Amino acid sequence: MRFHSLPESKRYAQDESEYAVVLEQYNTVLDELFAGGDVYVITPVWAAETEVPPFQTDAGHWQSLLVEDDPAPEFRTYCHLFVARRPWRHGRLDELLRDIADDKVAGVPVTDTQMRRIHHPYDGGADVFLTTSEERDQTRDRHVDWLSNHLSGL
Repeated sequence: MRFHSLPESKRYAQDESEYAVVLEQYNTVLDELFAGGDVYVITPVWAAETEVPPFQTDAGHWQSLLVEDDPAPEFRTYCHLFVARRPWRHGRLDELLRDIADDKVAGVPVTDTQMRRIHHPYDGGADVFLTTSEERDQTRDRHVDWLSNHLSGL
């Protein structure tokens, strides 16, 4: 399901009170999904070569994917995925979540260690993938005000 961060599907926060709303919403859902457990924070690094680039955090290289398989090697694109395991706690990822909300960082899902529940924040909201339709419906019903008004739910 998709949650929008700000009322009326506003995409970007403009002041600290709106950032507080965005971070509280992200953290509320993250708490519901991961409280008391560890999470994986998966960060993509895009590159034009197969060699794994250095990464500036304590995350370890997980895998590399060929995303654009152009016949000419100079036009191929690789996505190198780095993963960090962390005990979840409210506010732990606020700096990263704020960068995501500002579209400075993208494509960073947070998942439980079995990769059964996924929270994928983006600038403007978050997509949430849950294990059952019942769990999805309960989460959706707790946060009806955060859902899109569009018929498709997007």
